[in-house]
Amino acid sequence: MGSDTPVGVVVGLAAEARIARRLGWRVAIGGGTSAGAEVAAQRLIEGGASALVSFGLAGGIDPALRPGDVIVPGAIIIDGSPYSTDPGLSFRLGGATSHTLLAGEVIAASTEAKRRLHVTTGAAAVDLESGAVARAATMNGVPFAVLRAICDPAERALPPAALVALDARGMIAAGRVLAALAARPGQLPALWALARDAAMARRALLARVRQLARGQPHRLMPPSR
Repeated sequence: MGSDTPVGVVVGLAAEARIARRLGWRVAIGGGTSAGAEVAAQRLIEGGASALVSFGLAGGIDPALRPGDVIVPGAIIIDGSPYSTDPGLSFRLGGATSHTLLAGEVIAASTEAKRRLHVTTGAAAVDLESGAVARAATMNGVPFAVLRAICDPAERALPPAALVALDARGMIAAGRVLAALAARPGQLPALWALARDAAMARRALLARVRQLARGQPHRLMPPSR
């Protein structure tokens, strides 16, 4: 695939969009849901994109992955079936890693849910958007790839406030978060830990994007695990 191919990038969060725009590609925000990602992907294709990238954070379900690890999966598991990402587009993102990504339908919030998903699928990470991007790309006959940074690791559960944190624009819904904290103030330490991990993941994405923007994908050394 040529370097002049028009690429569209689907993200879940407004903060991710600010990072992804540094690549010079068109970006659409899906709001952190599969349905929103599908709409965003279709909008990019209708706007002229002939390749799609799913970009942002992912949950780690392989205990080997740590917050801030960057993955460019070679395949996505959707409803039990693997969908291969495009090697050329993956190279432009720094080169495919050995990981498989799981297309989640609901957030894997508990450590037991993460363990079960890893054992039953063999996937290393999970997110809610990449499956929708892969489906849209496949239906429209365009290549797709994924660039994700690990946020919450396998051994850490998500606090309830995190599950209501986003609005449809990919912005933090502060009112809902504060209400959840007021109802269960004991979750504050877990929420701070998640915020720390998310900041680490965003820094890792930004570092990768800066390298890509300098036109150095061949110099990146993706993790081998």
